[in-house]
Amino acid sequence: MRKPRSMEALEDFSRVRLSPNFFMRDFLYSEIAGFHGLPNLPDDPDLAVAAGRQLCETLLEPLQAAFGRLGIRSGFRSRRVTEFGHRRGECGSVRVNTAYHVWDLRDADGCMGAGATVVVPWFADRYAAGADWRSLAWWIHDHLPYAHLQFFPKLAAFNIQWHEKPARRIDSFIKPRGCLTKPGMANHAGSHVDWYTGFPT
Repeated sequence: MRKPRSMEALEDFSRVRLSPNFFMRDFLYSEIAGFHGLPNLPDDPDLAVAAGRQLCETLLEPLQAAFGRLGIRSGFRSRRVTEFGHRRGECGSVRVNTAYHVWDLRDADGCMGAGATVVVPWFADRYAAGADWRSLAWWIHDHLPYAHLQFFPKLAAFNIQWHEKPARRIDSFIKPRGCLTKPGMANHAGSHVDWYTGFPT
């Protein structure tokens, strides 16, 4: 598949279905790209689609099946958009985002990955009423084969990554900030069901 270079080609690319409920179009919007008038298109569309399908089928579909419709805050970001945003302090570097928001680049180990920033409205309402972000983090940890999670204070939005070699690490900018869990920590294994009583099964 070639990089889209016309409106017709972009329309065709955006209609590529990644999973039953998600299309490529759902992940092409970038506030950085939109505000600054930059195209947000992959240099390697085939790799972007392959990684995006894994993200959607493995993580986003079961998450949406459990909690209802997801809000996609940010998905795919091109190298150009990422480099531009990083220079302005609006996002991380290409190195940090390779096989994460930059779906069409393999990482230094040759692995592919893809990530998105999402909001779970079902949980955002509860978070606004005082729910602890860790309840959702532990639910995802116990139910989904994520690679990395990173939580943010607004709406309890979080980055969720699929990767061929998942790190299984959770970080947060919400108090308590830092690393919640990673392999080797005492809290990593076992069930955390006490954290998410009343959550969908």
